[in-house]
Amino acid sequence: MVDIAAIERVLAALPQRFRGPGGVAGVLHQGRVVASAVWGHADLETRAPMRQDSLLPICSISKQFTVGAVLATVGVPEALDAGLADLLPNLTGERPSVRDLCNNQSGLRDYWALSVLQGGMAEQEFRHQDAAPLLALARSTHFAPGTSYSYSNGNFRLVSDLLERATGQDIATLYARHLWQPAGMASATLAADTRMPPGGTVGYEGTPATGFMPAPNGIWWQGDAGIAASLEDMLAWEGWIDATRNDPDGIYARLAVPQPFRNGAASAYGLGLMHSSLGGMAFTGHGGGLRGYRSHRMYSPQARLSVVVMFNHQGDAHGAAQTLARAALGLPDPVAAPVSGDWAGQWICPETGLLARLTPTEGRVALSFGTSPELLGQGPDGTLVSGSSVVRRDGAHLHLCRAAENYAARLEPVPFIETADSDVIAGRYRSAEMEADLVIETNGPAAAVWFDGMLGQGRPEPLYPAGPDLWTLVTRRSMDAPAPGEWTLRLRRDGAGKVEGLDLGCWLARGITYARTASAT
Repeated sequence: MVDIAAIERVLAALPQRFRGPGGVAGVLHQGRVVASAVWGHADLETRAPMRQDSLLPICSISKQFTVGAVLATVGVPEALDAGLADLLPNLTGERPSVRDLCNNQSGLRDYWALSVLQGGMAEQEFRHQDAAPLLALARSTHFAPGTSYSYSNGNFRLVSDLLERATGQDIATLYARHLWQPAGMASATLAADTRMPPGGTVGYEGTPATGFMPAPNGIWWQGDAGIAASLEDMLAWEGWIDATRNDPDGIYARLAVPQPFRNGAASAYGLGLMHSSLGGMAFTGHGGGLRGYRSHRMYSPQARLSVVVMFNHQGDAHGAAQTLARAALGLPDPVAAPVSGDWAGQWICPETGLLARLTPTEGRVALSFGTSPELLGQGPDGTLVSGSSVVRRDGAHLHLCRAAENYAARLEPVPFIETADSDVIAGRYRSAEMEADLVIETNGPAAAVWFDGMLGQGRPEPLYPAGPDLWTLVTRRSMDAPAPGEWTLRLRRDGAGKVEGLDLGCWLARGITYARTASAT
């Protein structure tokens, strides 16, 4: 049995540990709700309380519903393969399969990251009809399909579009018929237009130190996200998952089958679900995020344990769900071993063109490489480890392994510089693949970059020198959440040493090439 008293103690402490306007959480064991909590406000301006039936965007948790609709209607993702060429008309080289899309193994760059390069800003409207032209621009993938993992929301937008074309029915109808109604999710709905928060629940950004402010959104999303549900709905979903756990033809049982890479290596992601373990128990689940909202759900068929957490603020819903699951299983909170030795420095990955930076912080080391920094502790063999990365030194070089992504590389050291001649890079650059420009401007010793594309002209983002011919820029606010994070900008020079172009990338969108079209005057 699970420790219900421990679960209730953690639930009571969630508002204090994960501070924000409001939230909901629940735990099921053997398909039965054993504890739940609702706290705070759904709307601070109207003082409306959060309730069990308050609708909240579940964001990327929607991905499993999209793939579930595929399995329920056409049987297997491969049934949709023939239609993909029409949606990716400019793609050269190997085209990913729809199964690759469902497994985040397509190699397609994330379209919300690309919206930054198209001049999109966090608050502007991104219409239903804006997605297809942006996705259709793709001429290349940033790795060969099926060989690695990279989170790409556009994968699931494409799946949704393909499914609607194949069935002649809208995705909301398919969700309701094959998933919501069988599971008893009475109030779940497709709220694809984020300008209109469902059920009057408002999302907030900010911190206890800065205060919380409404976080307006303007994007229209579907397939990759878009579903809104109450705690009651999500607890019903978890109960249905448990009730059908032994049915090999059950939708969730089929979704939860592990999906390997082409070389047979195990992948931690497949068919809209993340695979993980806790206390020796296998879990499947997913998180979700939009500016102003965070959510997470997880289920273990071995423990017959489900956890759901949803916030109308940007707190760590994943951390909250993990804390509840640990309490239920009687597991202590993890304690990272303090890090010894000098790990500070930066390195570049020749394969991805991205900088990796290690920064000591409070007895651990922060790795900046993916979408956001991750904290590493020290393993018994002296390596640095987190839930997703293993780092070890090789002289001046660095070995970085992210096994769940089928990624391992030897990174080259880069000396850090604080100043560089920004005037030599000022000017306009064009990406043929993006059919969009970036402009680098200087003002005194400072430099900034802004993007000009199909979504408009973005605001300037500070550009910082990082190493010889290497610069970084950070986007922490974008249409989607979390934002793409740190981008690496690497200059290209001609034989005379003059800057002729640059390569730009972040973990979600790598290897984008720009040619210089005009220098600053």
